[in-house]
Amino acid sequence: MIVTVTANPAIDRLLTLDGPLVRGAVGRTDASLDQPGGKGVNVARVIAAAGHEVVAVFPAAAHDSFVTAVEATALSHLAVPTAHRVRVNLTLAEADGTTTKLNAPGAELSTDELERLTAAIVTGSKGASWVVLSGSLPPGVPDDWYAGLTRTLRAQGSRVAVDASGAPLLAALGSPDHAPDLVKPNAHEVVDLVGGDADAIEADHELAAATAQRVRREHGPAAVLLTLGASGAVLATADGSWFAASPPIVPVSTVGAGDSSLAGYLLAEVDGHDAPGCLAVAVRHGSAAAALAGSTPPTPSDVARLDAVHPQQLSLHSHLSQKDGHVITHHG
Repeated sequence: MIVTVTANPAIDRLLTLDGPLVRGAVGRTDASLDQPGGKGVNVARVIAAAGHEVVAVFPAAAHDSFVTAVEATALSHLAVPTAHRVRVNLTLAEADGTTTKLNAPGAELSTDELERLTAAIVTGSKGASWVVLSGSLPPGVPDDWYAGLTRTLRAQGSRVAVDASGAPLLAALGSPDHAPDLVKPNAHEVVDLVGGDADAIEADHELAAATAQRVRREHGPAAVLLTLGASGAVLATADGSWFAASPPIVPVSTVGAGDSSLAGYLLAEVDGHDAPGCLAVAVRHGSAAAALAGSTPPTPSDVARLDAVHPQQLSLHSHLSQKDGHVITHHG
């Protein structure tokens, strides 16, 4: 069983524009598409679509439309009651696949609500092979909440994957001895951890792999899955580094693509794939998601329609150093 945690769930509302987005102008859209979202829910929906056992844990008010939307997907879930309704995030999609997201902060969780959510996660995760902690934290949740959960969940035998950004990610990686088993940053998030230039990292997969290895060495996660947008992704473990290019697609929406990549990795890992095999499945899932509208989770048939992905192993001795504010790549 895999458990996903979404502390800040959202209704993802997609508006498809009839032309390019022009600031200050009046545009027209197709009918809106509402889907239950938040990064952990997105991951859970992909895993469920593949037929694997998964439970999504999130806070939501009783009879919230978000809970109704989750129930409509038949996703197994545990909703921890709160006093406030779930936020609505807007995605504006242009015809060329460009997406603009407007995310609300979410309602504040009280001390009592946070304690009940934490207890529900710990209890509901007993026996889980993986627990996924992903997405932003709502107001009222301390930055080190993921870090504390990681220690508790790993102590009771679950492996932990963290997909976050900013202060929560930094806190989760603050102690190498208690680091998550897997982190899934993108290029911009990894720069916050070890510095560098996000555009350069996305454009150079050797630099990306070296950066991911630096995160692993300095912060302690067993594996780093670094997604590179349309370019693909790299995976860094103690056994090596691999790059996999994305298969060709017609992009529709990038919302949830990274979540689908993480779900693909976990699906492959629990099925016994080796590291490059997990990377290949992750990249195909991310690409399949980007070819679908909104945050629609890719099904196995969506993934199967894409070209095969063949990861390339990179030098085990690549590393980064900093000099005068510039990133220098060394290859052994």
